[in-house]
Amino acid sequence: MTRVDALLGRLTTYRVVSLGLVALVAAATVLASVGRVGVDPIALLVGALVAVAATLAASWVGGRVVGRRVHVESSVVSGLILALLLWPSLEPAALVTLAGAGVLAGASKYVLTWHGRHVLNPAAAGALGAGLVAWPLLGVAGAAWWVATPALLPVVAVVGLAVVLRTRHLVPVVAYLGTGLAVVVPGLVADGAAPGAALLTALGSYPLLFAGAVMLTEPLTLPARRWQQGVEAVVVALLTVLPWRLGVVAASPEVALLVGNALAFAVGRRGGVRLAVVASRAIAPDVHEVTFAPSRPLRVVPGQWVELHVPHVPDARGVRRTFSVIPGDDGTVAFAYRLGAAPSSFKRTLTALPPGAVVDVAAVGGDVRLPRAPGAPVLLLAGGIGVTPFVAMAEQAAHEGRDAVLVLRHGAASPPPYVERLTATGTRTFLVGPRPDWPLPARWHHVGPDLTPRVLAEAVPDLSRRRAYASGSPSWVARASQVLRTCGVRRVRRDAFVGYGAPRPRAGTDGAGGRRQAEVTTSATL
Repeated sequence: MTRVDALLGRLTTYRVVSLGLVALVAAATVLASVGRVGVDPIALLVGALVAVAATLAASWVGGRVVGRRVHVESSVVSGLILALLLWPSLEPAALVTLAGAGVLAGASKYVLTWHGRHVLNPAAAGALGAGLVAWPLLGVAGAAWWVATPALLPVVAVVGLAVVLRTRHLVPVVAYLGTGLAVVVPGLVADGAAPGAALLTALGSYPLLFAGAVMLTEPLTLPARRWQQGVEAVVVALLTVLPWRLGVVAASPEVALLVGNALAFAVGRRGGVRLAVVASRAIAPDVHEVTFAPSRPLRVVPGQWVELHVPHVPDARGVRRTFSVIPGDDGTVAFAYRLGAAPSSFKRTLTALPPGAVVDVAAVGGDVRLPRAPGAPVLLLAGGIGVTPFVAMAEQAAHEGRDAVLVLRHGAASPPPYVERLTATGTRTFLVGPRPDWPLPARWHHVGPDLTPRVLAEAVPDLSRRRAYASGSPSWVARASQVLRTCGVRRVRRDAFVGYGAPRPRAGTDGAGGRRQAEVTTSATL
């Protein structure tokens, strides 16, 4: 799985999803041509072009109106999803309905937004809106979810697995599928189906797999915490599979997804919290730090992240980024990020902000937190600037008297960021990488050029009793997790910073960051 993670890590999440959807459309076209899928293959291809074109056109207009760059691949994703939901037909009314769904999907990305992030899944919004309008006006039904057909099940499963691995949103998908199957399968068995056949029918003929793996996992519309994602997934699944009606709206996957999006928005927004720039400085040759004073106390647990919205004319990486929080004693918060030779428009703007400039907090979240039991020992493995979430965690551990060990991969000739604060905690720290040219502080030890099971076991002989955390780029997190598993550690809390708008790690990792459209941070327990 590490090799698969590494392969997927070379692609943006948008690219993984768009390629997967293209594969689905291609497979459906081929299978329809030989009679395995009951749709018109020509109508499918024409419909896909119409949906993508309409979504792109609406996104272009919306981008011009609000002064934002259009994310072409995002529009392609929404258009292809719509082509897999609405029944393919060459009838003018059906094509108008599909185009209308694309227009609504594209417009929703600019109309229904909060701090530059859309609130509703665009494809679900487009499908529902078009269905509500097209049926009374044109006699065309809304989303048929025809992609849920047994012949396409293997392709949907592979595409869904790739998306889940790339986004690392396993928890909501498992919760959604588990809840949906727990309702559907017993119902089919009660109707006379054998259990195995009922399971295959539920997976192949119900849209649970596609809706859960491809649409529910959209990072921009998920809550920040894993338990919140799980709760939302259960609610969405129940609204999908249980019969209900409210006026003209009835149970359907798209309605359920939109209700889940609304719940995620309600629990995730941080209205009224603004951050004013206090200071901006370089803290290492390629690392910059910006310190802010919040308009009111920011409720952040050590290890969590804050998503910033910085209005500007963005490049493809968007107007938001997620940063691990470095708290100050005076109530300020700081964020550090790598500043390479060609930084994103977001980082250029953030770096250039003068004192007094104000940015908005779009979200707070993350599951990389110390155990509730204050006596539970921990092991922190950081790759590069992925040490940032561990600064506050090490300080909290020292305050609680908790036994904490830090393993830090650092290859630069100069000391790592926040070396003074880490040293002040008294945390035992083992440095991995080239032998440093700078003097090691007290309780710091260089243990070798690379992290291996032998190196880790010798440095931390009581591994089995520690709660392990890994933070950094996807490649570092995968490597650290593999080493831990080899050493017998089965539970690893991971903070993997996965690029969404561009294949770059997020701030607080080896790279630079941002959370989707920008980039996303996801935490998972193995």
